[in-house]
Amino acid sequence: MELTPWRTFVTVCRLGSLSAAAAELGYTQSAVSRQIAGLERQLGVPLVQRLVRGVRPTPAGEVFRHHALVALNEADRAVRAVRDVRDGALSRPLTVGATPSLAAGIVPAAIRRLLETTGPLRWSLLPGLSPELHDRVIVGDLDVAVVTDAPPGLPNDLRVERRFLAMDEMVVALPVAHPRTGRGPVRIQALADQTWVEDNDGSAALLRQHAARAGVTARIDLTAADLPGKMALVATGHAIALIPGVLKCALRTDVTTVPLVDPPSRGIYTITPRRDPHPSTAPLLDQLATAFGSDRPARVQP
Repeated sequence: MELTPWRTFVTVCRLGSLSAAAAELGYTQSAVSRQIAGLERQLGVPLVQRLVRGVRPTPAGEVFRHHALVALNEADRAVRAVRDVRDGALSRPLTVGATPSLAAGIVPAAIRRLLETTGPLRWSLLPGLSPELHDRVIVGDLDVAVVTDAPPGLPNDLRVERRFLAMDEMVVALPVAHPRTGRGPVRIQALADQTWVEDNDGSAALLRQHAARAGVTARIDLTAADLPGKMALVATGHAIALIPGVLKCALRTDVTTVPLVDPPSRGIYTITPRRDPHPSTAPLLDQLATAFGSDRPARVQP
């Protein structure tokens, strides 16, 4: 089978839209539809379900998506390897994934210290949410991912090795002119009348759970597409937000934080494939452990 329709199908599944996939890939929507239909004819089963808004994979489509990702990533790695030989660059690049809050400061700093120790190294950093990063490690797209166990949590998967780095306490992000700025730890009850903004389900779940334990409801009236958008809404006074404590070192200057009394927390972990580790994985894990003030991270059995 030719791999272009496979790539188109995977993109459609990721974006949930034929038109969005067409725009990203530079095709017309009809061309995307024809590629999906051709795959369905070849496989003899529907791969996507057409909805009023967008599409989603059928059960058969979800199975095919998983294997297609593996095949496409291996094909891409093969092309990169051949080009590296052609160009005389034989070293394998290090691919690192991290959640947005960790990619904003701590992980790039650890990579910088790694480069200072080991010398030049080709590398890339891919931000993403923990479930997505876990899947990318499985299919070989990432050598290391720095993730959290915020809802929905991390799967117990024997194909990866998981190491604990630290616990991270959540804090509240406020615009600098907010009345609570500089007043020390605050109870969630004192913020029950505030408008909150969230950018992902995991952070929203932590906020709702923390508020429920205190007997109040957090009004998550605004939704942002990503972490920068969330911070923009806080900075301009539209809302306040629950954010990871590790993000404090990388906040924009018009946003500040206040700690919560008995705050919710999340564990931070690295996940790596058990097979074919990158030579720079172990020293990077050491740098990450140092960043969190711990010894070499201990293995957590799945």
